[in-house]
Amino acid sequence: MNERPRSGTPPSADPRGADLAMLGIYLNDHLAGATAGTERARHLVRSVRGSALAEALGPVSGEIAQDRKALLGIMRDLGVPVRRYKVCAGWTAEKMARLKANGRLVRRSPLSTFLELEALRVAVEGKTAGWETLRGLAPAEKRLDARQLDSLLDRAHRQQEIVEEWRSREAGTALRTG
Repeated sequence: MNERPRSGTPPSADPRGADLAMLGIYLNDHLAGATAGTERARHLVRSVRGSALAEALGPVSGEIAQDRKALLGIMRDLGVPVRRYKVCAGWTAEKMARLKANGRLVRRSPLSTFLELEALRVAVEGKTAGWETLRGLAPAEKRLDARQLDSLLDRAHRQQEIVEEWRSREAGTALRTG
C-alpha cells in the first residue's frame, strides 16, 4: 500500500537506493539537532567569555554553525524540504534545557559548564553519525558529495576530541571536592 505521506512529501523509492521520504525525515531530525547544537555551542562560548575554554570552543562553535549550513545545502541538493516545526522544536528544546537546575538559583555553577559540554558532546556525536550515514549512501546517491562528507566527518571527529578534552577537565571542577 503506497499512500502519499500526510506531510506532502512525495512517495519516494529512489531507484538508486535511497528512500527519499525516510531520508527527508531523518535529515530534518538532524537539522533540529543541528539547530539545538548550534545554539548550545554559542551559548556556552558566551557564558565562559574570556576563558581558555571560550578560546578553545569559539572556533568549534563557528564550525558547528557552518556544519548546519552544510546540512541545509545537502538537503537542498537532495530536494528535501525543511520542516520549520522541527527547526523550531530544536531551538526551543535547547532554550528549555537552560532552565535545568544547576545547584544555584541565579548564577552559573561549575556544573552548568560541565553539563553544557556533555550536551555539546552528544550533539557532535549525533552529527558525526549523520555524516557517516550520508557517507554510506553517497556511492548510490550521486547528489551526495563524498569528498564534502569526508571533510565534514574529519571536522566532526576533531570537534569531538576538543569537546571531550574540555568535558573531562570540567568534570574535575564540577564534581570533585577540594
